[in-house]
Amino acid sequence: MTERAVPDLTQNQPVAAGDAASEHAQHHTDAEALHGKRNSRVIWLLLASAFVVILNETIMGVAIPHLVTDLGITIEAAQWLTTAFMLTMAVVIPITGFLLQRFATRPIFIAAMTLFSAGTLIAALAPGFEVLLVARVVQASGTAIMMPLLMTTLMTLVAPADRGRFMGRVSTVISVAPAIGPTISGLILTYLSWRYMFWLVLPIALVMLIIGIRRVENVSEPRVIPIDVFSVILSAFGFGGLVYGLSLVGGVVSGTGSPAGMWISLAVGAIGIATFILRQLLLQRRDRALLDLRTFRSRNFSISVALMVVVMAALFGTIILLPIYLQDVLHLEPAITGLLLLPGGLLMGLLGPTVGRLFDRFGPTPLLVPGSIVVSAVLWSLTMVTETTSPWMLLIAHVALSAGLAFMFTPLFTSALGSVEPRFYSHGSAIVGTVQQVAGAAGTALFVTVMAAVTASVAATGATAEAAQAAGLRTAFMVGAIISIAAVVGAFFVRKPADMATGAHGDAALEAASTEA
Repeated sequence: MTERAVPDLTQNQPVAAGDAASEHAQHHTDAEALHGKRNSRVIWLLLASAFVVILNETIMGVAIPHLVTDLGITIEAAQWLTTAFMLTMAVVIPITGFLLQRFATRPIFIAAMTLFSAGTLIAALAPGFEVLLVARVVQASGTAIMMPLLMTTLMTLVAPADRGRFMGRVSTVISVAPAIGPTISGLILTYLSWRYMFWLVLPIALVMLIIGIRRVENVSEPRVIPIDVFSVILSAFGFGGLVYGLSLVGGVVSGTGSPAGMWISLAVGAIGIATFILRQLLLQRRDRALLDLRTFRSRNFSISVALMVVVMAALFGTIILLPIYLQDVLHLEPAITGLLLLPGGLLMGLLGPTVGRLFDRFGPTPLLVPGSIVVSAVLWSLTMVTETTSPWMLLIAHVALSAGLAFMFTPLFTSALGSVEPRFYSHGSAIVGTVQQVAGAAGTALFVTVMAAVTASVAATGATAEAAQAAGLRTAFMVGAIISIAAVVGAFFVRKPADMATGAHGDAALEAASTEA
């Protein structure tokens, strides 16, 4: 990493010859302190901005019934406001590996927050569904850039020995923001129009943008590298087609979607991704890959990413199924449902920094193994839910699941990115972000498909709607529980990155500045 030089404000002052060594040491210490404060300021601003943009990702789900009525559209059309957001994320994130190498930190941050703010403003003013859909795409474009930017910057600035505690803060952002999104939107919709979901977020986004313009400094050295347009096209068709196809699975199973459209989309996605991979393998020989796959040469990175797939699938699948159970089977109000799921999300976020510190001290295995066992145990316990199960039991299960996931997120993120060469940090961050989106879509599709198929089968035998739905949910959770066994086994094979194990060059100035912040 190329640091920006810190000016020596005392260079023109007369200095006694005998004090030269101590004066030089003092300058060096002051420079480190200035660098530490600058780096800490950049990281905290990126964390706050990432929280705002990720919060927006899950805020629309609760608003769909209101949009159907207010805009006079179908439920299928309204779902596109979420689907289009996911599609844009899946298409843009793979490109961020290139963007983070080609451009410096400050312009990338400004571009991301400008896109997000512009999309938020367009959404708040949208006269109809079409404009609102465009606004969501613009918002997602900014969101897709922010998380890889945050992770790459963190890996570049933070010393290996301290990465766990900082990555714990990233885990807080990733877990708390999606968890409280539905709760916040539910409260807003109880008293205000859906447009206030955007009007309330807009000033916060603009403040972040203005602070970023004034305070963010470049902490990376951009490289002039050409972009391979064909790779961009393949990425769009590959990851976009796969995520879109997975989003259609639930509709096909319930009989409201087109099987042909789903299979065509999945086929286009599979062919696109396969061709994209072959293209990257050729380009990376000349260091021109859009998404450099040499990151997977690290066994630790590969295992950590594979475990992320399982964890993200379980998280998103559970986020989808539990509200369905609470509302359709137990007939709880949406606001009550959001409040029941809120403690788990908050706990996951609060545990993030603690888990990060434990990771720095003990490594991944003592955290991943018990965390994966708890996640698996909760999923197995959910295979016994019925139409008479107490909501309190669900609350306890969700809190326990959130705690288990908290013990997995930080070690997996830190072990994965810490295991690749520094020149591949941007590509590793982009791969992790892409995996999150695809795994989330796959987990949602798998859980919903199993639930819908079993629910329809049981309903055909004459069972009540609640009993049929409960049976479908039990089976879906059983599939998730079976998959979770792979996470328990894989947890034993993740290792602490070599540079972190040695505790090399801890960045005391950055940590001190962070503590002050």
